[in-house]
This record gives sequence, C-alpha cells and structure tokens, in this order.
Amino acid sequence: MSDAVEARTRRAERVRLAAAAIGVVLALIGVRFLLWPDAASRFFGIGARPAGAELQYVVALRDLWLGGLAIGLAMLRAWQGLALWLGLGALVCFGDAGIVAAAAGPALAIAFHMVSGVVCAGLAWGAWRLG
Repeated sequence: MSDAVEARTRRAERVRLAAAAIGVVLALIGVRFLLWPDAASRFFGIGARPAGAELQYVVALRDLWLGGLAIGLAMLRAWQGLALWLGLGALVCFGDAGIVAAAAGPALAIAFHMVSGVVCAGLAWGAWRLG
C-alpha cells in the first residue's frame, strides 16, 4: 500500500471514530435530558422549564436520533452524508449559542455550544475531504 493510501486510511479512521464519538455524546445528552431534565436543561442554557418536561423530552429525542444518525453514517463510512450532517450540526450549535446568549444564559453553556460548533465544522471538513 502506498504512503498516500495509508495516510488516507489513517485519516479516514480518525474521522470515523471522532464522528462516532460525537454521536455517542449526543445520545448521552439525549439520555440525560430524559433522566435528569432539570439539570440537563440548566447545563444546556435553557433555564427554567415549563410546567412539564415536554421541551426536555423533545431535546432528548432529537439528540438520540441525531446521535444514532452520526454513528450510523460514520460506521458506514458515508463521508459526504456525514460531512453534511456535521456541517449542518455546526450551524445548529452556533444558533444554540446565539439563543442562549440572547437569553443571558451562562457563559459555560454558550462556550459549550460554540466549541461544539467548531468541532463539528472541523470534522465536517475532514469528512468531506474523505468523500
């Protein structure tokens, strides 16, 4: 195997595993919203919850679905689909940061969303290069 092919294979494996790890993190966030909605909501920067936990359950299901999708795309090595998923995910992360900032949410929550957006954008670029 040539050096270029080996380098591409190593890069592909790193992106695949990193993207799958993001999928696992999203799934864990979803589980946290289901099991501990108040704590998850505060960390997310949403603030006080409505009378019920409906909002947290919606977030939980969204994160479980998106986490599973990221894991699936990464394991299937569907690089272009994964790049699209991660690129759009970066936009959502930055949007979440803006929403939390506009609501005077905690700096840690804003930073979490911004860092998540940067990580997703970087991995989107890496996945696109593999596609």
